[in-house]
Amino acid sequence: MAATVELIAAPWNLGLRPPAPGREPGTWRAPQALLSAGLEARLRPDRVVELDRPPYAFDAQPATRIRNGVTIREQTLRLGDAVQAALAASRFAVVLGGDCSIVLGCLLGARRDGRCGLVHLDGHSDFRHPGNYDAGSSLGSAAGMDLALATGRGELLLTHWPAVGRPLVADEDVIQIGDREDEETPPVTRFTAQEIQQLGVADLGERVISRLEQRGLDRVWLHLDLDVLDEHVLPAVDSPGRPGLDFPQLAELVATLVGTGRVVGLDLAIYDPERDPDGVYAAPIVDCLAAALTPLATVEAHA
Repeated sequence: MAATVELIAAPWNLGLRPPAPGREPGTWRAPQALLSAGLEARLRPDRVVELDRPPYAFDAQPATRIRNGVTIREQTLRLGDAVQAALAASRFAVVLGGDCSIVLGCLLGARRDGRCGLVHLDGHSDFRHPGNYDAGSSLGSAAGMDLALATGRGELLLTHWPAVGRPLVADEDVIQIGDREDEETPPVTRFTAQEIQQLGVADLGERVISRLEQRGLDRVWLHLDLDVLDEHVLPAVDSPGRPGLDFPQLAELVATLVGTGRVVGLDLAIYDPERDPDGVYAAPIVDCLAAALTPLATVEAHA
């Protein structure tokens, strides 16, 4: 397991609908908000990479029915390069988003070195694709499609990638955790928010690890959409809901998975500082992530 961290800031909001006419979503502000709240000091990364903020288009782009689809592809390739470089340097990649479409670039970077599974922590399954909605009637938003796109469902623009092909991850190599029983159930291993309440985090962690062992997955990417937290704990997200985890539960689960040595990196998505005007929630997010990554510090101390 990598004992050092590389922080990669991916300040984009490309995969989300406008919250109001002519207004961009605020998730692009999250990386800087978390860094300003002390994340760099807490994680002590070997390197910090800050990608440029891409332009947000309110209107459809040519030849795609996905909002900002062309720009998302361009940014995915750039993020993939950054993640690949971090992993090649034996660093644990922590990608700060941004909306959930960043997971495509994270997986692309990880997959260039071979097979990589996905543990997808999200309060929604994010499994919207042309097979379950009318793509002609409205623009699709990639933040609600990221799991479908990652598993090869949807436009080739965001499902087929140089040197990797399609899909980024097989259905059998995905574990979805924390969705609130969305109508569309993805064909992956799945633990709903309601099931987690019954199981408890410790039992959940054991079951996830057992599934990774069963699949022979020694390389896994961890996607962390913060709306997996209960809305009473973190309302400053695009689509808050309940039930959900609290911060200590989330830290415990992530630490358990990171401690296996199988997780090569994680991305953090959907915190929106514009929904947190007093900056109340940045500090607990930083505390949670720092606690979750303590296994990396332990490895470093013994290196």
